[in-house]
Amino acid sequence: MTTITAQMVKELRARTGAGPLDCKNALTQFDGDMEKAAEFLKEKGLAKAAKKASRATNEGIVHAYIHHTNRLGVLLELNCETDFVANTDQFRALANDIALQIANLNPQYVKREDIPAAVLEAERDLQRRRALEEGKPEHIVDRIVEGRMTKFYEDVVLLEQPFIKDDSLTIGELITQAIAELGENITLRRFARFEVGEADENEA
Repeated sequence: MTTITAQMVKELRARTGAGPLDCKNALTQFDGDMEKAAEFLKEKGLAKAAKKASRATNEGIVHAYIHHTNRLGVLLELNCETDFVANTDQFRALANDIALQIANLNPQYVKREDIPAAVLEAERDLQRRRALEEGKPEHIVDRIVEGRMTKFYEDVVLLEQPFIKDDSLTIGELITQAIAELGENITLRRFARFEVGEADENEA
């Protein structure tokens, strides 16, 4: 049987964000197999987070990020259940990571459900026309359109974008991780991105 060392526990904590006792128990359960222990803790954390998803989030912060050039800024509202969690360094770091994502990748919506039906319909029509113009067979066009719509969602929906600091995670998964680690439901309510010289959609 593998001896579980403090260094192994520390490494697993760094990978998963789980508590030391959970890490030690997982390593013991899987006889020191770091990969299996990490996967187990990840699934356990996601299950915990899913249970919290319906809980009200009436606390939180408004976070501001200003790029060093002073030509780009982001404001966002990140909510949680208590002001205790809202004031933790981890929650504030999460808000800043999300703001950096918005500054760099310029999403248009928080979640897929926020996209107006007319925008979705226009995008689907565009991708269908494009596929047909490329000579794709009619019977596979719908499948091609769905694949391209997935890419469209990744481009415009914040929660579906790969995280710029770790593209193995989406922003939605990053928030889910934080829910598991902080023990409270967390929701991103809204954001705004401002860039000098950017056209205002209300301008003629």
